[in-house]
Amino acid sequence: MTGIAGKVIAITGASSGIGAAAARHLAERGAIVVLGARRADRLEMLAASIASKGGKASYLVTDVRQREDVAGLVGLATDRYGKLDVLINNAGIAPISLLDDLRVDDWDA
Repeated sequence: MTGIAGKVIAITGASSGIGAAAARHLAERGAIVVLGARRADRLEMLAASIASKGGKASYLVTDVRQREDVAGLVGLATDRYGKLDVLINNAGIAPISLLDDLRVDDWDA
């Protein structure tokens, strides 16, 4: 990856698995990561681990089923770092409808 250093990247589902691995990988390359997930203890540990290796990370407990939580995660990035360059929508939820139907309310469980 080139040009990732200094980019502000928010990641949902960041407390484990692919989200946590992506956060570590991007932070090691100089990105500023903003972590969102439901498990505060894991977010705190991941942010501390990234910081201990010289990276920059902040976090907010985020349930992607709640629109205001996602807005809060974006707000954390823009308030703290002045921008948001990338949003990685990694957290998994599965509403049952066709995407073409654009049933946005289905995402608010």
